[in-house]
Amino acid sequence: MAFKPYRPKPAGSSGPRPGGGRPFQPRQQAQPEHRINEFIRVPEVRLVGDNLAEISEVAGQTVEPGIYSTSRVQKWAEELGLDLIEITPNAEPPVVRVADYNKFLYQKKKKEKEMKANAAKVELKEIRFGPETGDHDFDFKLRHAKGFLSDGNKVKAYVQFRGRAIVFKDRGELLLLRFMKELEEYGVADQLPRLEGKRMSVILSPKKGAPKKKED
Repeated sequence: MAFKPYRPKPAGSSGPRPGGGRPFQPRQQAQPEHRINEFIRVPEVRLVGDNLAEISEVAGQTVEPGIYSTSRVQKWAEELGLDLIEITPNAEPPVVRVADYNKFLYQKKKKEKEMKANAAKVELKEIRFGPETGDHDFDFKLRHAKGFLSDGNKVKAYVQFRGRAIVFKDRGELLLLRFMKELEEYGVADQLPRLEGKRMSVILSPKKGAPKKKED
């Protein structure tokens, strides 16, 4: 996709239309999301970016990340046919980069869309235990939980007590605490196991840097 440097469009004429009728009302130019070019009016800015070698060529000197006068960086951007974009306005001095503003916005929105899509993929996977769950069944469900957390999903583990089995609630709590302990590398519990009615549960969220799921 080809991009052109961002330049505000001039306002149109508001005079009467030929042949009479209502005067033409030009559509207001939408304000850019960031301060750019001549709208950056602070005396100095901190320049960053991955195209400093390209900037160095037009500047006739080695340009490294650092603080420069705003007018100087604006001149470099203009010579490259690009825009000076303020990306961190609250820094002291503000942080800027030289880039094509239309392309910058496109990449920013694309990244936001990808992040939103990834966030929407997170699921809550449920794993059920009984108070009398044996070691074999426990290990089988533990492997599933590791896979779910490695994939970035949350895991809700619960012990279901039926009838008089509620008297074994301490056993259910110990089972869930053991489950949490075994998953320390993969996830962190939002809170300790809680009993609600005849179900005791705990929710684990994936941990950053968790081991990846092994392929079969």
